[in-house]
Amino acid sequence: MPFPRQHIALLAGIAAALTLSAFGGAFNAYHLDIAMTVGIAIILAVSLNLINGHTGLFSLGHAGFMAIGAYLSATITLFVGPQLTGPAPSAFATQAIFFTALLTGGLCAAFAGILIGLPSLRLKGDYLALVTLGFGEIVRVIFQNIEPLGGALGLYGIHPLTNFAWIYSGVALTIFTVSCLVNSTYGRGFLATHDNEIAARSIGLNTTRYKITAFAVGAFFAGIAGGLFAHLRMTIDPRGFDFSRSIEIILMVILGGMGNTLGVILAAVVLTVLPEVLRPVAEYRMIIYSLLLVILMIARPQGLLNFRPKKAARI
Repeated sequence: MPFPRQHIALLAGIAAALTLSAFGGAFNAYHLDIAMTVGIAIILAVSLNLINGHTGLFSLGHAGFMAIGAYLSATITLFVGPQLTGPAPSAFATQAIFFTALLTGGLCAAFAGILIGLPSLRLKGDYLALVTLGFGEIVRVIFQNIEPLGGALGLYGIHPLTNFAWIYSGVALTIFTVSCLVNSTYGRGFLATHDNEIAARSIGLNTTRYKITAFAVGAFFAGIAGGLFAHLRMTIDPRGFDFSRSIEIILMVILGGMGNTLGVILAAVVLTVLPEVLRPVAEYRMIIYSLLLVILMIARPQGLLNFRPKKAARI
């Protein structure tokens, strides 16, 4: 029995991430930091694309899932890990604690995704968007008022455990999971729910299950991205997970083309690198950035890599 192509691609992606990480010292530190930021953006955009693009729901709370993953994973590596491994842990123990922290953050974010997915049984469109927006703000305000986690000032001194291998292994796993889900027999339910929920129900599909699954999987990987972000920047605060962060991720999905995984990846790269390219004109950077966004949305409203005719794309 031949090894599935998707599994080969996953293994190749993880192997490439490990190999490039081993030579990380040879790269310019600034360029390496941008590459890792791009990787986190890809995880966030591809995971949101499962909810917004493939399933047709509209979530404005992805930054809330990211915050849950960031704070919980940082709490484990800062306060729980030292209690388990002692004052001088081995490299293996440190990486094991980090893996456990990422997994815990992702699972807690997935649980929150299931909770926020329940209103989608009755709500859709603008109403569901408002619910998810409220969820993201509630999460931010909760962390803002937890003093042991730094309160409004944020959490500092997080261990720098994130590296190129962790991030791009996460990228490979996210793309693999979403692609396998969407292209499988089970995953066709996401597309049916997106295209016509009433018709999907009439042929016996349990659209509720697909909606909650999309929220849980999308939130899980957003939590993983949050944990990677916290251990890359070494400091987090509630303002970093506000409404504008959710909008940034949604822009990647819309610009890449809703439901187009390759286009969303390209949009995540473009929208993350573009502010850095414009850094020499810092005074006009946000004006130029916004103007380019407007031009891109006018020129490519169907997405960067969606080359179907506009009329066909709307169908």
